[in-house]
Amino acid sequence: MALNSLKSKVKYRISRSKGAVFTPRDFFDLSDRDQVGRALRQLVSDETLIKFGQGLYAKAKRSSLTGKLIPVKPLPELAAEALSEKLSVKVVPATDLERYNNGQTTQVPTGRVIAVKGRVSRKMSYDGKSIKYQYVP
Repeated sequence: MALNSLKSKVKYRISRSKGAVFTPRDFFDLSDRDQVGRALRQLVSDETLIKFGQGLYAKAKRSSLTGKLIPVKPLPELAAEALSEKLSVKVVPATDLERYNNGQTTQVPTGRVIAVKGRVSRKMSYDGKSIKYQYVP
């Protein structure tokens, strides 16, 4: 594979990565901020990546059922990966999930509530579904 352009270098690094979430900071060793942003926007338009938050991108694939472009992982998993690995925020189990797993309730949690230690102001959403935060001391 000829890695001549920045776009092809970024695409190659994404294909070789085990993670599904990327930030522009992951590619600053290849070029400067403007060019990396341009390459990421091109990959979004080429349907290689999906943007699900400010400065947050995820690997994309075609749905076998609908044919729509979807992330390779569900939104709650992408959000947890982005928070813990890219944004250095401590993610803990949500109280609703803990209560369900302990058998204290039969109400199945949606999974779109993520418990975090500290404050997070980053909005994460895709296709009309968004992540809510539960702040734990």
